Amino acid sequence: MTAELSPAVAAAYDHCDELTRRAASNFAWAFRLLPADRRRALMAVYAFCRSADDLADEPGQAADVPKLLARWRVELDAAYAGRPDHPIGIALADAVRRFAIPREHFEEVVAGVEMDTTRDRYETWDDLRLYCYRVAGAVGLICIEIFGYQNASAREYAVELGLAFQLTNILRDVAEDAARGRIYLPREDLRRFGVAEEDLLEGRFTEAFREVMAFESARAGEHYGRARFLLAEEDRASLAPAEAMRLIYEQLLRRITFRRWDVFGPRVVLTRPEKAGLAVAAWVRPHLSFLYRLAG
Repeated sequence: MTAELSPAVAAAYDHCDELTRRAASNFAWAFRLLPADRRRALMAVYAFCRSADDLADEPGQAADVPKLLARWRVELDAAYAGRPDHPIGIALADAVRRFAIPREHFEEVVAGVEMDTTRDRYETWDDLRLYCYRVAGAVGLICIEIFGYQNASAREYAVELGLAFQLTNILRDVAEDAARGRIYLPREDLRRFGVAEEDLLEGRFTEAFREVMAFESARAGEHYGRARFLLAEEDRASLAPAEAMRLIYEQLLRRITFRRWDVFGPRVVLTRPEKAGLAVAAWVRPHLSFLYRLAG
């Protein structure tokens, strides 16, 4: 940690760094493209979002989740008031002060976790879209404040990417979620293609299931396409970390499609070298473009 940080804040960031390393998320690959101050802030955001999100997945503590979420809301209050107690809150307080991150985005994230603790089915895409916006789109809006941007289209870009990322996660994790009794694929889409909930809960790989997965994959692809369109030229360099995540998640979606949407077998993953290569490509592209413009 740099000398500009107090010992307490430096220790808090170290705590967030440890959480991030243990999680080994695709999200973490964006960290590697950032200067130290922005990387630290992103780690604090990740630690907050991950710690809140994990509450929804802990078995046997459903009754405690409202109390635990209430505590995180109190810590969020404290972070924005400059008097946090928890290490994650201490790091977050420093991050939101440095990068002027709007508080409402964090409140949306907590509301998304709350949805996860009270619902295990979604009737329509509009219902699921709200969930995806809260747990991923709002995170994107937080992240771009740390990455930096010039064009207001970056905010729409962040939301579209968040929707695409979360939908990709949902498609990859159908079997894992079903094992916990959760079905995120909209019921109206399941009915449209003739897929029974029991098919998902019992891991039946049917032609109808393949069709609904292809439909949802196309929907995710549309959101990736909108994000690519919304990325302004002047923001390509600063948003290279977001582009790294886009390349990684789009490749995940391609892997799911290459398997012809059979997600009941081994989990679809990318190797570390594959992720590293995509992250480097995301950083190199805008910088090469800049050099070409100078040379031209």
